[in-house]
Amino acid sequence: MNIDLPHILVVDDDFRLRELLRKFLSENGFLVTTASDVKDARARLVSLEFDLIVLDLMMPGESGLDFAADLRRSDSVPILMLTAMGEAADRIAGLERGADDYMPKPFEPLELLLRINAILRRAPKPPLEPPTEVSLGDFIFDSSRSELSRGGKPIRLTEVESALLKALAARPGDVMSRDELTGLTSASGGERAIDVQVTRLRRKIEPDPKLPRYLKTVRGKGYLLQPD
Repeated sequence: MNIDLPHILVVDDDFRLRELLRKFLSENGFLVTTASDVKDARARLVSLEFDLIVLDLMMPGESGLDFAADLRRSDSVPILMLTAMGEAADRIAGLERGADDYMPKPFEPLELLLRINAILRRAPKPPLEPPTEVSLGDFIFDSSRSELSRGGKPIRLTEVESALLKALAARPGDVMSRDELTGLTSASGGERAIDVQVTRLRRKIEPDPKLPRYLKTVRGKGYLLQPD
């Protein structure tokens, strides 16, 4: 199982349609989990995360409309609603309850696939987690522990040096201004103090502090960390 594939939850009380969608979507690059009704879907949502829900509007028990409205109070997962009712009022009701798109039954599987891909392209991407470790030549900085090491042996950093390296390591390749770094490190002495701390840090991590490879100056803007 490839956990990097988009994960779709198909909720429909029609067993035949559920299985057709499971097979079709699986063959087109998705992980697919199915649920026979809203109660079943809620159980799936407790332990799994989904990138999109394909949701039937009319089912025994709680309807897809009510489920979508309730889900929207706490979850922004995209919803593509399916229904045998194709009237404009029904489509509007689905969209008002939080559906991102709406398809009347019967439908062409290829059109469903295209709509799913369109919704996923529009969905906001989760922010990337900053790396917990960055490699600087022979040195490794573990930002979760604020520890610098070389060959497994710890290298002593002052509190400000550690905070400075951690701030830069959280955004590798991005220029950070002196003012921004001052706020993140609580370095006393203002922007000039950042220049001093950068010089000291370079003496610890750079093969040649006068020709920095990792902790670079961007003239007129600030500093950036360029790990290996």
